[in-house]
Amino acid sequence: MHYLTYVHNLPLTIEAAWDFFSSPTNLKTLTPEYLDFQITSQGAEEKIYPGQIISYTVKPLLKIPFTWVTEITHVEKLRYFIDEQRFGPYAFWHHEHRFMPIQNGVQMTDKIYYTVGFGPLGKALNKLYIQQQIETIFSFRKAKMISLFGSHN
Repeated sequence: MHYLTYVHNLPLTIEAAWDFFSSPTNLKTLTPEYLDFQITSQGAEEKIYPGQIISYTVKPLLKIPFTWVTEITHVEKLRYFIDEQRFGPYAFWHHEHRFMPIQNGVQMTDKIYYTVGFGPLGKALNKLYIQQQIETIFSFRKAKMISLFGSHN
């Protein structure tokens, strides 16, 4: 099991942060263009709710499309939500999004637990490519959030 965590302080109210991040359609804005991220499920324009199924295609490797299906498993408005992969490129994917008010803004924490599968080959792929890919995506997200919302002082 691999674990990654990313913390971002944003100059937003918790309500504004929740409004943006709880809308599945905004995920495309936070994803690098080279992944060609496309939501393919109906109802993605709704705010997240427990049991919501969201499917997308991404092209993380050689422009080969992968279908990724996640379920929003837990939601506590203004505090956190969790998405878990049901079908997709990982053997296991659990992504927790936490929101906490801080002085002059909100702290958003992403906690990701995942496994690649495929035994030693999966471990090597993770070390050589997958973890770096995830870190690149979250670096992009950080820069995009700063360009959208400004930086927290």
